[in-house]
Amino acid sequence: MQWETVIGLEIHAQLATRSKIFSGASTAFGAEPNTQACAVDLGLPGVLPVLNAEAVRMAVRFGLAIGAEINRRSVFARKNYFYPDLPKGYQISQFELPIVGRGELRIEVGGKEKIIGVTRAHLEEDAGKSLHEDFEGMTGIDLNRAGTPLLEIVSEPDMRSAREAVAYARKIHQLVQYIGICDGNMQEGSFRVDANVSLRPRGQEEFGTRAELKNINSFRFLERAIDFEVERQAELLENGGRVVQETRLYDADKDETRSMRSKEEANDYRYFPDPDLLPLELDQDFIDGVGAAMPELPEARAARFEQDFGLKPADAKAVCGQRAVAEYFEIVAGVCGDGRLAANWVMGELMGALNKAGLGIDACPVGAEAFGGLLARIADQTISGKIGKTVFEAMWAGEGDADAIIEARGLRQITDAGAIEGIVDEVLANNQKQVENYRNADPAKQPKMLGFFVGQVMKASKGKANPQQVNALLKKKLGA
Repeated sequence: MQWETVIGLEIHAQLATRSKIFSGASTAFGAEPNTQACAVDLGLPGVLPVLNAEAVRMAVRFGLAIGAEINRRSVFARKNYFYPDLPKGYQISQFELPIVGRGELRIEVGGKEKIIGVTRAHLEEDAGKSLHEDFEGMTGIDLNRAGTPLLEIVSEPDMRSAREAVAYARKIHQLVQYIGICDGNMQEGSFRVDANVSLRPRGQEEFGTRAELKNINSFRFLERAIDFEVERQAELLENGGRVVQETRLYDADKDETRSMRSKEEANDYRYFPDPDLLPLELDQDFIDGVGAAMPELPEARAARFEQDFGLKPADAKAVCGQRAVAEYFEIVAGVCGDGRLAANWVMGELMGALNKAGLGIDACPVGAEAFGGLLARIADQTISGKIGKTVFEAMWAGEGDADAIIEARGLRQITDAGAIEGIVDEVLANNQKQVENYRNADPAKQPKMLGFFVGQVMKASKGKANPQQVNALLKKKLGA
């Protein structure tokens, strides 16, 4: 039988607030266990939660970014369940009336665009964390994360392959970082993805029984977990078995999913409005204010870069992949006056150096204006692209700006036609056999053979001769 895969994702994005959603406790990562959980987070008698306005602002920002309905009135509810890392015995979340309603996101897979529906995005608090590794036969509980603000983003079951699921998750990951509401760090748990996977006979409208996959901390593992689960369910169904609705953990070491617990339904959580929190009511002025402060979104910025800087769509998309990179590029392009040159160098030489050093662009030792100054010297032919790489290395090492390095090292490009012609004549005179071979060669092979002469001229000029002039003179003198 042919099976159709149906996938929906639940993404928990930790909001980038300094304090928790209902208390003033810090959300900073890496603190000693149980040092950032206050009385409110623990739900001790006599305390009351107070909603963090910045968390609300960030949720609205996300809703506007995906064109979703912003609910002017939303309600916080208590979601009741009993785990050791949930000290109150309930989690404050939103159920029937979330802050963000339906929206959508466009993804691209295999050159084809697809719209994925977003069912809702609601605010909630995180639970603590159970630790098993360091305790023989026991479990440790760290409540630092308890009360950390989350935005849970729930998709429609619109994805039909692991590749589509990864594309959607990556798009959400990019977006929440772009609009500044989440740092997206999957290793620290700031961005977590759960996948609901089911199969149904191709052509059937009714959904099959789903399994929820957890413990996924990278996009690569998301794809592998879904692929494994699809194979598991298909084999089970084809052998006459049935899929059980359950939560399954993905084991990256064994590349498999395994059963964790039966999957709860909404009524199992016994949701009811939290009596300690009034309904959240937003006026239009608040929503408009959030909209006015929104940064330019990736697709809009990429379209503008195509228009303003003449970038190809693929280059514009690459440059706009990260907001900080796009902002850096725009300064560089403005300084050097050549958008394509700027894109090539930012995404090539600069990103390569940052990756090698393990740095983000915010920690780049070469500022955008200084980098633009380097490219301006390449654009006006003061130096060649090859010499530009040498200058960049010196700038990276802290030797100063491009102009100072060019002058101090005597790297200014030779553009004097007479001087270049003299070097070309000398190279040709010293390589008569190669000249004869070139002239007698098949015209199709001559371009490759020309590279020998170019290399000799560049060597003789210590890399300073203008490459375009060198090529033109060689072709003229060799009769090409």
